[in-house]
Amino acid sequence: MNHPLLLDSEVAGAVLDHALALGADFAELFIERRRRSQISLLSSQIESISGGLDFGIGIRLCYGHKVLYGYTNSRERAELLRIVTLLAAKDRRDPLTTRTAFNFLTHADHHPVRQPLERDRMLEAKIAYLHTLDRVARAESPLISQFSGSTLGWEQEVSLFNSEGLQISDRRHYNRLSAQAIARKGGEQSIGSDSPGALMGWEHSALIDPQQLAQGAARQALIKLGASPCPSGKLPVIMDNGFGGVIFHEACGHLLETTSVAKQASVFHDKMGELIANPVVSAVDEGVTPHAWGSLNVDDEGMATQRTQLIKEGVLTGFLADRMGALKTGYPRTGSGRRESYKFAPASRMRNTYIEAGPHSLEDMLATVEYGIYAKKMGGGSVQPGTGEFNFNVQEAYLIEKGKVTRPLKSATLIGTGPQVLKEISMVGNNLALAAGMCGSVSGSVPASVGQPAIKVDSILVGGNG
Repeated sequence: MNHPLLLDSEVAGAVLDHALALGADFAELFIERRRRSQISLLSSQIESISGGLDFGIGIRLCYGHKVLYGYTNSRERAELLRIVTLLAAKDRRDPLTTRTAFNFLTHADHHPVRQPLERDRMLEAKIAYLHTLDRVARAESPLISQFSGSTLGWEQEVSLFNSEGLQISDRRHYNRLSAQAIARKGGEQSIGSDSPGALMGWEHSALIDPQQLAQGAARQALIKLGASPCPSGKLPVIMDNGFGGVIFHEACGHLLETTSVAKQASVFHDKMGELIANPVVSAVDEGVTPHAWGSLNVDDEGMATQRTQLIKEGVLTGFLADRMGALKTGYPRTGSGRRESYKFAPASRMRNTYIEAGPHSLEDMLATVEYGIYAKKMGGGSVQPGTGEFNFNVQEAYLIEKGKVTRPLKSATLIGTGPQVLKEISMVGNNLALAAGMCGSVSGSVPASVGQPAIKVDSILVGGNG
């Protein structure tokens, strides 16, 4: 797909030539223009309407494995040359290479958009959508004491030039809807929420029924009111699909990025080809699912995105590698170079990361549990980098007794390590689903999908108050 360039190619060539003349092995320009719009509702009133434009250019120089990075909001040749000179001040040396002539690459747009932000005339429709969410949530029960909702959209136009002749452009469109309900009864309060997102324009809202979104958030909040204390100890746990994949993402996925593998800061750095999970587990990271929140046409280094098999039948088969990660480790690039904006150098990052579907129904798995926990929806938590040790809250949990889901639980927490959990998974469901999230790492915060089908973990430490 052909997009307009955000920087004159003659200026880009001169800047890259200057970098190579100062001895850089590789040089790159990442040019970005971003448009953003957000509407928020609170207490049945529109609380804020905000938006804006941002433009900038990131400049990356590589001297061997050393990366030098700077950025500016100016596209003037003199300013860009000045930044290159400053970056190279301590590392400059005689030239080692010359620039390859630009080859303007075009690519197919696998995520076409019908209602882009640049032609957004949907203010009234978005406000009406938020008021519908509010009205539906509050109608669920008089115990719903507060509701907040938002619509967020942004468009990111990027152009890349590098010293190896790459010249490419892309445009990404994101839309995210959010609903949060608070229920109160006596002195007790609980929260329910959901925030679906897609690589789409406002047409995404037509796929998300506001009644279902609002009722889901309200139902979560109401269920937890008066819920029973959660038992504690090592128990079997069934984690449902969608956002249940956050544990794999946080506790395992980051350990498979060359950002950590190259530094041997991952417990998996030397486990390629070895059995690291129960053979029922296969896992993928990919950027190709149409309109998925973590998908891309090309990554932030200009490489076409792809499907990367991370684990196949329990065996470690792949790492996620950006350009520098590939250089340091010898593993091939996977189209996983990502960054929040022009203010960040790229790094190996996840896109849509999930455990692949298996043969079992949720009912099959429940029937095998005499006494355990059903984690219907995961919440947030913390992870120790390098080891994958985690502590995650369960946003919606239930007790399983004699193969049946019985009563809701509160204050459930799952504690363990990614490598340990992979070996404890004994059954994988057939209900694969993805959920949108924002992933933070060394190159900033980027849209990423987590996901899985329902899985049965035979034994994991559950923290509760029962």
